[in-house]
Amino acid sequence: MIKKEFDYFDLEQIAESGQCFRWKKLDDHKYRIPAFDNYLDIAQTGNNFELSCTEEEFGQIWYNYFDIGTDYEGLINRIDNSDKFLKDAADYGKGIRILNQDTWETIISFIISQNNNIPRIKKGIEAVCSRYMRQPAALAGTDIYMIPYLEDIEKNGGRESLSGLGIGYRDEYIWGICNFQNQNPKFTEELKKLDYESSMKYLMDFKGIGKKVANCVCLFGLHHLDACPIDVWMKKVIDEEYDGIMPAWMTDKYA
Repeated sequence: MIKKEFDYFDLEQIAESGQCFRWKKLDDHKYRIPAFDNYLDIAQTGNNFELSCTEEEFGQIWYNYFDIGTDYEGLINRIDNSDKFLKDAADYGKGIRILNQDTWETIISFIISQNNNIPRIKKGIEAVCSRYMRQPAALAGTDIYMIPYLEDIEKNGGRESLSGLGIGYRDEYIWGICNFQNQNPKFTEELKKLDYESSMKYLMDFKGIGKKVANCVCLFGLHHLDACPIDVWMKKVIDEEYDGIMPAWMTDKYA
């Protein structure tokens, strides 16, 4: 167990921000987070945090995962003072950080997310993880399983088993990209080397990955901060707050 102090960091705001679907709330201001074949229990009191890891594990995994090295105060201070809506939004959500998540997990998660609500997204992801039981050594003795690969699916029911998990037509897309990953095991590493525009083109070549899902993977799985996923809520913001014209900040390098 280690203790840390962070500004501009709110667990609940991050958990409810729509960028991660596997955080489990253990108590008020306490979460269990599975990531990178490991997991973390983290509790917050104000700006103080208790983390169930060593300093070495924090440096190797969680420092980058929580994007500790980014100056969020500086990003907020860049906002044009004349944009009252954006200033108010930034103040309200100033505890949100853009997580550096596992690329493979974000690909599968956001494929499941399309045309879905958050409770169903979470349920679908957990169904996939629990069904195929990929459990790295660091998770032994827990009930936590990670996003599967093709080999995990094949040894636990195969293609047909995906159809019984309540994820609908998305099972076809998951099966397809799992097969691609199996034939190209380093493709997520190659994806990380690409810039935003190239990453978008690469991802949108896959069946089941459109512009919104690709943008979500770019932002949350590749940390391209210039990515700006546009969903129905963002469209509503554009229409109601900016007279239907996409504001410049949505295409900024820190969108």
